[in-house]
Amino acid sequence: MFGGIVEEFGFIRHIEPQNTGIRLTIDAARALDGTQIGDSIAVNGVCLTVIFLTPSTFCVDVVPESLKRSNLSTLRVGSPVNLERALRPDRPVGGHYVQGHVDTTIEVIDKTPEGDAQNYTFRAPLEVMRYIVPKGYVAVDGASLTVVHTQHDSFSVTLIPHTQSATVIGSQGVGYYANLEVDITGKYLERAVGDRIAHLEARVQHLESHLAALLNKPSSTARP
Repeated sequence: MFGGIVEEFGFIRHIEPQNTGIRLTIDAARALDGTQIGDSIAVNGVCLTVIFLTPSTFCVDVVPESLKRSNLSTLRVGSPVNLERALRPDRPVGGHYVQGHVDTTIEVIDKTPEGDAQNYTFRAPLEVMRYIVPKGYVAVDGASLTVVHTQHDSFSVTLIPHTQSATVIGSQGVGYYANLEVDITGKYLERAVGDRIAHLEARVQHLESHLAALLNKPSSTARP
């Protein structure tokens, strides 16, 4: 579990193809403080397990599922990545609870300055837009952000100057694909009550159609 507060930039030092995925070696500093083999680090919002450590690097394996759902497959040697260690009891949750389970990638379709801030608009698949609401949370490349506006297939966020300088997305423009993790709360609610609501809607539609048929049915007591 993570808090969506990026701790530092890491930089890809080496990419090694594996049988079914890739192994990344990442230069880091703060993210290595207290880190041990087996710990979790979010890399651009993807929860990955540390398998090897040196004083200035760590290695993680990325499986095909993570490569398909995230932008990690586009990384090159030298690419910057957002890093965050898993939450510990002595670290406050500054953003929101983030699992590190990326849902999909989203495309930057607009970037507009507003004073010192930057407004980003992302195009997102329809299957995740139902979980995104104004003033709700999303994690973009692992950074906890507040949704400003939503449309049918897009949403926008505002980045303050600190977030612009402290995250990868701050230096990116239109056409960049970022990782998206939606707030898990919406998924749990959908699983808990979704079938009941669908069943209720079906019953209401049946009752409405039955009532309409009764209202349109000619009266049996009508006289010529």
